[in-house]
Parts: sequence; structure tokens; C-alpha cells
Amino acid sequence: MQGYNEEDYLLLSGIQHFNFCRRQWALIHIEQQWEENVRTIEGDHLHRKADQPMIREKRGDKLIVRALPIHSRELGITGICDVVEFVRDPHGVPLAGEEVMYLPFPVEYKRGKSKRNDSDHSQLVAQVMCLEEMLVCDIAKGYFYYDEIKHRVEVVITPSDRERVRASIQEMRHYFERNHTPKAKAGPHCQSCSLQHICVPEILNKRSVSSFIESRIAE
Repeated sequence: MQGYNEEDYLLLSGIQHFNFCRRQWALIHIEQQWEENVRTIEGDHLHRKADQPMIREKRGDKLIVRALPIHSRELGITGICDVVEFVRDPHGVPLAGEEVMYLPFPVEYKRGKSKRNDSDHSQLVAQVMCLEEMLVCDIAKGYFYYDEIKHRVEVVITPSDRERVRASIQEMRHYFERNHTPKAKAGPHCQSCSLQHICVPEILNKRSVSSFIESRIAE
């Protein structure tokens, strides 16, 4: 199978950033800029609870693996699943050290309450696509676990979901290979962004970057 080399892989976590805001993704993944806010700190704390590598436990017909590294050579992405539940299934795949077959289902941990979020949805779909390629199987669904309400939601993965993820990754690679940071598109979502003080969308949408820098130097 043709695909990308490991050194050319993009981070799977960037898909969530990209679909939230293309400029935010570029500031983080191209310019290597980052700032914390309450949401990112709470999210990091939640993922630290979920991401406990080397833990593999059985619960009935389930085998639960945490912080599982995943990748897709075809898509050119790599990342880590918070949790993957391997459910016993005669039509599943063999696993090392196990005598029965299992089907994998990723579980992505999120802070807050259950809600439709296309950015989060794309991240889960990308995890499914990586697992499908790595384990040579078909995965019909994944799950979100919402920490605030201690509840999880099943998400059915469709062919159109997969196509949207492919399109997002192609666009990400277009920007990444050209080292290009898109212009800001200011909106209500900016208020929850940890990079709003770096991005300054209100200013940069009215003035060029060069004129803004020149004015700051003049001060």
C-alpha cells in the first residue's frame, strides 16, 4: 500500500483544531504557538485520567486498552486513542495473547456535556479510520464519553464522514507543506479559543500583519 513516510505524518489531534478554526490549527501545528486557558487545562486533566498507558484490562466480553498509539500510512496521520474497547466478536480480528476474536471501538473522552460538535466528530472518525487500516477490519461506530455528566454517546460512522475527514487532511497538508497560516475568521468561537491573544483576529482582519507589526515597533 502506498502512503506517507512516518516523518511526514500530521498529528491526528490537529483535525479537531483544524475544523474548529484553520488559523488556530496553523498557529499550533505550523508556527508552534500555544497558550493555556481553563478549557485546555480541564481537557488535559481529563485526558491524563483516561490516558494511562500499559493498562490493559478485561471486563466480561471487553478488553480495554488505554492510550493506544495509532496511525494511518494512507492518510499520513498519527496520534493516540484515549481508550479503545475491544469487544468479543466472532467476525473480529485476532489479538496477540488472546484466543478469541475482537472488534475495536475508540472511546474519546471530552469535558462538558453531550452536544453535536463537528470538530470532535472528525477526530473520532479519523481514529476509526486509523484502527481500520492497522487492524484490517471495518468499524461501524465509536463513542464519546462526557466527563461532566458521566455519560457516553454512540456515534455511527458513515462513508460521508470518512470523505469529510479525507478532505480535511488534504487541506491541512496543503497549508502545512506551504508553511501557510490562513487569515482569521472572527466569530463567537474566538471567545473560547486559547490563542485569541496571539491571533488577535479583530485587528488582523482590519489591517495587514506587516502594518500591525510596524505600529507595535513604533510604540
